[in-house]
Parts: sequence; C-alpha cells; structure tokens
Amino acid sequence: MSQAPSTPMSAAPASHPLPSYLQANNLGPWGVYLQQVDRVTPYLGNLSRWVETLKRPKRALIVDVPIHLDNGTVAHFEGYRVQHNVSRGPGKGGVRFHQDVTLSEVMALSAWMSIKNAAVNVPYGGAKGGIRVDPKTLSRGELERMTRRYTSEIGIIIGPNKDIPAPDVNTDEQIMAWMMDTYSMNQGSTATGVVTGKPVDLGGSLGRREATGRGVFTVGAEAAKHIGMDISTARVAVQGFGNVGGIAGKLFAEAGARVVAVQDHAGTIFREAGLDVPSLLRHVAHTGSVAGFAQAEAIANDLFWEVDCDILIPAALEQQINGSNAGRIKARMVIEGANGPTTPEADDILHDRNVLVLPDVIANAGGVTVSYFEWVQDFSSFFWDEAEINARLVRIMREAFAGIWQVAQDNKVSLRTATFIVACKRILHTRELRGLYP
Repeated sequence: MSQAPSTPMSAAPASHPLPSYLQANNLGPWGVYLQQVDRVTPYLGNLSRWVETLKRPKRALIVDVPIHLDNGTVAHFEGYRVQHNVSRGPGKGGVRFHQDVTLSEVMALSAWMSIKNAAVNVPYGGAKGGIRVDPKTLSRGELERMTRRYTSEIGIIIGPNKDIPAPDVNTDEQIMAWMMDTYSMNQGSTATGVVTGKPVDLGGSLGRREATGRGVFTVGAEAAKHIGMDISTARVAVQGFGNVGGIAGKLFAEAGARVVAVQDHAGTIFREAGLDVPSLLRHVAHTGSVAGFAQAEAIANDLFWEVDCDILIPAALEQQINGSNAGRIKARMVIEGANGPTTPEADDILHDRNVLVLPDVIANAGGVTVSYFEWVQDFSSFFWDEAEINARLVRIMREAFAGIWQVAQDNKVSLRTATFIVACKRILHTRELRGLYP
C-alpha cells in the first residue's frame, strides 16, 4: 500500500491557510490531522472542491472556569469545546480533563470524531471538549464544582440536538451525571440525551463502558483473518489499561491470546507466559496502575516498544508511536485504541516495515457507536438488553471495517487513508447536498 511522503508535524503544509489563533511552526495534533487530509484529497474526486471545509472547525469555544477551592481561594481553569463539522448531524465527542490539553489537541480530536462517526456511518458530526487541569489535584467537591461550571459555560452550544459530550481521558460516568444534571437544571427539565456514557440509572446504556475496547477487539479479529493471524496464539502488548486497553486485553485473552506486556502512567510490566488479565484488572482497580503487580516482571518503560508481540495496542494518549520508536516495534499489527497515537512519520515507518496499522478512526469507534445507541434509547425511552447492544455493535464494526478494507485494496492505500476516503466522501457529499446558507 503506497502513501504520500509525510510533512514534519511541527510545520504547516504550505497549502493550508491557518486560523490566526494557531502558530504555523507549532501546530501540534492539528498539524497531524491536516497531513491526513492532504493524503486523502487526491482520492475525493469532484468532492475535493469542498475539502477546505475539513480544514477548519465550524466553532471553537474557549471558556474560563472559575471555582471555589476547598481552602477558600478561587482557581481559574481553561476550558474548550470545539465542533469541527455538523453537516451529518449534531456534534459528538468526549470531554477530557488533563493538564496538557490544548486548543490544537481538542481541534484535532474533534476532527477525528467527524471522521470516526462518518466511518461507521452514525448520524453525527465531530466535537470534543476539555479542561486544562490535573484532576488528581482536586477533591471530589472541587471536581464537581469545576464540572458543573464548565457545563454551564459551554451550555450555549451543547444539547441533545446540538452537541452531545461523552467521557474521555480522566472523565467517567459520574462526570457525565453532573454534566447532565447541570444542563437539565439550566433548561428547567430533565434532558438525559445531552450526554452519553451516563450511569445506567440515569439513562445510560448497558455495554457503553466496554464498547470502545470491544470495538478494538472486533476490528483486530477481523483484520487478523485477512492477514492469516491466529488470534488464539497471538502475543499482545497493551499501552494504557483503563476502559479501552483493559477491556481489549481482557477480550483478546478470552480468545486465547497471551497478553505479555502492559504499560501505563506508572510503569511497564512483562510476563512471557502471559499475564493473568482478570487479576491485573483487579490490581489496577485497587491501586490505580499496573505498577507493583506481583505476578509480572517490571521492565524499563522504553523497552515496551521492543517487546516480542504480534499485536500492539496503544490505548493511552496521542503521539506515543513516533519516529524514534516505530522502527523498534516487532508487532505485525498495531490497533489504535487511543486517539492519534501514531504520528505520520511513524505511520510511514510502520508501512515500510509491513506492519498493519488499524487506525483510531475505525478501531476505537465502538464507543461512539454505543453512545449513538444510548442517545437513541434516551429519545425513545425504550432500552435494549446488553446482548442486543453488543450484537448491534459487532455487526456495525464488522461491516464498516469490511468496506474500509476493500477501499484500501482497491486504491492500494493504508487503512488510515482508506478510512479517511470513506468518511470524507460521506461528510463532503452531505455538505454538497446541503449547499451553503445563505
């Protein structure tokens, strides 16, 4: 599969007129996204006349989030909500609480959500939000006050038919419950459909927490069939062991694979014979990390990228696989559980080494697919059982992946470029049909 050469991530391609609020020499994740759009443009045919639509977010909101801290002082946090494209439906995307969140990052994540939603053909556009904060430094009361103030600040652009937030890095069901309640109080009526990933007792969906990891496993199993890999004998390495990496690791282990290495924020563990994944998940739930797991050997973090494995699942943060470590990876397949974990330079290195990369924009789309199910259930007030939800998820993911695989074969491109071809054509066709108003 051939690809165009990459552009250094730090610089803007000359063809992109940039918004004034970005620095051309330091685009961050948004620069990665622009390169991906450049790669797909030659395959869009007549729709390429609309491609500039993809290079600009429709709406970007930056808000101040002031709260009273427990010590009586007032702290201010910087918050964002970006709606990249809403041609196909309301915005959809998570909210992350992390000290390194930037506008560039949230813009890129919102754009990848546009691609992801179109790739699995759910009727959403792309959006994303975040607050620059280390939530571990806040008490539960401070976290609640911050969440509620942030929700009130972005309340002017979110809503069940406008933009529907969901959990992401360092946010969970409780954060979504606070967001739903705050929005509902401001509206004067209960609006369960304003967020997804809520507790089941508040209109959340069964199977939502496990959905992203289940999607990672589903597309990994489908891809394995195409390249003749036997999942039941495969060795798996996972970076990040939360809802995505932990569930994916559990499902691969249940299919017979050996999870030989896991890395998270606190360290890296290894066991050639395979880790006891259920025990490791209990350890992580109790301690907060994989560090100190007695049934494994601790190894240096940098050695994680050299572990002998068949499948590597980066399920932590973006830009983890880069030019400095991509050449050391021994896996035959990389399944992107995280958003944007592979830089364009690393993509090319892995491609040249015949490593199959299953891109985030299809591999981790299970979460938004079940979020769509949750949204539909909230509107109808009719809820499905977990078996039905999982069956619908697996069917959608398999059908979406099959279509993308065929586009990749037909055009002799990577699966990432093929996913962008499918998704961008859907987005831009909708844009063309709707036209420009006024």
